[in-house]
Amino acid sequence: MKIFSFNQAFPTKGMITFSMSVLFLGVCSGQVSQDEVMKNARALHHERPEGEYIPSDPATRETSPAYKFFSTGFSVVQANVDNNGNNILNDAANEPSIAFNAQDPDQIAIGWRQFDNINNSFRQAGYAFSTDAGETWTFPGVIDPGVFRSDPVLGYDRNGNLFYNSLTAQDDQYWTNTYKSTDGGETWEMGTFAQGGDKQWMSIDRTSGIGEGNIYEFWNGYYSVCSPYNFTRSTDGNESYENCSTIPGDPYWGTTCVGPDGAVYMCGSYWAGGFMVAKSSNAQDPDDGVIWEQTVQVNLAGENSSNNWNSPNPGGLLGQAIIALDSTGGDFDGNLYLLCSVERNNTSDPRDVMFSRSTDGGWTWSAPVRINDDLGNNAYQWFGTMSVAPDGRIDVVWLDTRNNLGSVNSALYYSYSLDGGVTWTPNEQLSEIFNPHVGWPQQNKMGDYFDMYSDEEGAHLAWAATFNNEQDVYYSVITPDYIGVDEKYGITGITLLQNYPNPFKGSTTIRYNLTDNTQVALQIFTTDGREIATLVDGYEQAGSHQVSFDAVNLKNGVYLYKLTTDKSSITKRFTLIN
Repeated sequence: MKIFSFNQAFPTKGMITFSMSVLFLGVCSGQVSQDEVMKNARALHHERPEGEYIPSDPATRETSPAYKFFSTGFSVVQANVDNNGNNILNDAANEPSIAFNAQDPDQIAIGWRQFDNINNSFRQAGYAFSTDAGETWTFPGVIDPGVFRSDPVLGYDRNGNLFYNSLTAQDDQYWTNTYKSTDGGETWEMGTFAQGGDKQWMSIDRTSGIGEGNIYEFWNGYYSVCSPYNFTRSTDGNESYENCSTIPGDPYWGTTCVGPDGAVYMCGSYWAGGFMVAKSSNAQDPDDGVIWEQTVQVNLAGENSSNNWNSPNPGGLLGQAIIALDSTGGDFDGNLYLLCSVERNNTSDPRDVMFSRSTDGGWTWSAPVRINDDLGNNAYQWFGTMSVAPDGRIDVVWLDTRNNLGSVNSALYYSYSLDGGVTWTPNEQLSEIFNPHVGWPQQNKMGDYFDMYSDEEGAHLAWAATFNNEQDVYYSVITPDYIGVDEKYGITGITLLQNYPNPFKGSTTIRYNLTDNTQVALQIFTTDGREIATLVDGYEQAGSHQVSFDAVNLKNGVYLYKLTTDKSSITKRFTLIN
């Protein structure tokens, strides 16, 4: 059993030091202090225990048909369903986060804020899992029944373990616990005290370096068990977390990622306005005190400012800052990307999805680019979310009111970039329109964020909407049009899935489906077209097939695997990191 105390000491070893690569201007005479700016900005958005826990008997709950939607290149499947796959009436689920098993990508888990009754604001750590790549979902209940929980953040390591980070509070003290699952999210071990505070985020090192398995967490320092500190790490696989320390510049309402070299990046809003990105190259070393060698202010042409009561999500954020990194080994390898739904500085537009990129490790950033392409300055583009696919494609989704000006009614929109964020595809409306003000569970918001990861098949999104006239959590797969409808839906007669794990060391598994009996060749190539191996060469029956590929004698890098039949062929990439 893990025991913790609120009275944490701060030893010299493991404390975080820093050197400022960019000097921020101090507070001028007559200006409000940094403390006042940060307290005012965050006052509307910290979680607190509300309502009373009332046990809910699933057998007595009323239900209705679950919402599902399928179209060319887009699918929606409800995750918070009962044992029969039905929607549960009069509950609410929002603020989802998603992760998958790196050893078996058909195993996916989603966590969310679960309100058993919309007339009661008490919330718990809800979760669901899928063993069939998101086609069906099982909602067993909540982690820690009867314990107030919020702000779910899920992550995964390269060995197939999933982690669920969750905020709780008592007597104005805010802290987090992180739970581990070794079975794809079906069951969760007892949580580990993880320091933490309000609006925390977590990332996990999936490299093969000295930081493999490290868990990094940061949060808003003003609502924390160790205020004003805002960072911790676990270097022992979630067994324990270091004492709290500080990221210089104090970013908040943001996210974090880990690069292929083990460097850690944090992003968020900055108290003086705009956004900042911090980097530590040595956080991966468990024997070193963490040094933040870069803290750079980034211009997104606006701010993630406090909300207003006429917005689509008046009691919450309209999104958070998202940082992502290209680690594909391709043309844009090493690029850093920053995205957020912001209130623009020089327009009357209530929110736009703004993007910037860095090609030099975060030292300098491009001029901000607006991704939403609507005309005029009257629409909300909110809950902007971003992820990068193994082939370098950047996927971005958001909620958009452009077709419902004057109201909060929103639809899910999508755009992607294939050239490192220089150009973007025309915006595409994916979902039907819904009213985000429906089904508020004694809280006038639909959470604070969505979450997404990408593979070469498309983007995998966990999001919330009110298609059932209440707040529910959905899993969607978004297939970019350049991949091809024929390939995605098997019209060519074959489907080639992403290998797993990927990236990998040693060996990996390649899976494919055949709709007809056919001659098949499965080959491995270098990126310049030199054949490395032939794994399959012969006549095969229709159905699902998988092949293991042993790559221990190959050098690290990006390789191609190609499936060819009598009628067509498909090629994908994998990354070897022996």
